[in-house]
Amino acid sequence: MCLAIPGKLLAITAQLDETFRTGKVSFGGIQKEVNLFMVPEAKVDDYVLVHVGVAIGVVDEEEAKLTFKYLKDMGEVEELEIPNI
Repeated sequence: MCLAIPGKLLAITAQLDETFRTGKVSFGGIQKEVNLFMVPEAKVDDYVLVHVGVAIGVVDEEEAKLTFKYLKDMGEVEELEIPNI
């Protein structure tokens, strides 16, 4: 099964043009570099859904928190700091 994880976009770290960008995304305290080419509308402080290092969508904060809660309930993200709901 494939799974996309929500994370908060902290910074745009590289930008070739309007489309080809990378950014630093926080997943409950763990930060990763993510390709943002599929979400040109994403801006700093947005929550993005990330699958294999690529942001595939933008979600609101409540949806991101609810997804984190489901993942925690399933025992999939014990090491992450889950945002308060």
